[in-house]
Amino acid sequence: MSVKLHIKKGDMVCVIAGDNKGQQGKVLKVEAAKQRAIVEGVNMCKKATKPNAQHPQGGIIEQEAPIHISNLQVLDPKSGKPTRVGRKANAEGKLVRYAKKSGEEIK
Repeated sequence: MSVKLHIKKGDMVCVIAGDNKGQQGKVLKVEAAKQRAIVEGVNMCKKATKPNAQHPQGGIIEQEAPIHISNLQVLDPKSGKPTRVGRKANAEGKLVRYAKKSGEEIK
């Protein structure tokens, strides 16, 4: 059973809790089963790697770690501030996400 999440890949989000509070970024990947998302430039961690095709030298690389979606809020397309997300039917009768603060549809 999959859970319906308020965050999708490509959304601009803001971190509202934890060590990275206040940081913003684009969602690169959503793991629905674990309720986690990877956000560009947020929750960076260091990882030791052996030499491979991507990193011929190997060594220590920095990469994004997953962050729980309860700590993320979608940014309002109108004001750029964090907002809650609702769902409603648009003119064609299709269910779309919208920002609760401005009423603007989230693409």
